[in-house]
Amino acid sequence: MLQTNASTAQQIAQAAVAFEHRQTGHVPESATVILSENTLVVTLHGSLSPAEKALAKTPAGAAQVQDFHRQLFTSSSESLRQEIKRITGVEVREATAEVETTTGTVVHVFTSGTMVQVFLLGRSLPAETWNGSGLYDQS
Repeated sequence: MLQTNASTAQQIAQAAVAFEHRQTGHVPESATVILSENTLVVTLHGSLSPAEKALAKTPAGAAQVQDFHRQLFTSSSESLRQEIKRITGVEVREATAEVETTTGTVVHVFTSGTMVQVFLLGRSLPAETWNGSGLYDQS
């Protein structure tokens, strides 16, 4: 799935979309990747299924969706962490993902289906190794 001529950001976006698809069976609509010093942010747009969006409309359902995605990411993110290391050559020290169900909450995953994944790398990447916008659009 990864193209050899794709930028580092594009390769990470593609890896994150593939990871989400493998874990949930739902393909996000698009992905955006941003790097600032040693913090890597992956935003997956349209990552919640229609059933999850419907469930998240109630407080109890939103809590279920949040808990499900937290547990899923915690238990299975090692493969994505390793893929990021393969692409960048830098170890991922920390990783987290969240689901946002109400306005004003700390955002990692939005009820609209947008997921933000934040990875704290072991060190900064040289600017010359980071190229491109990192935008990957499935549509």
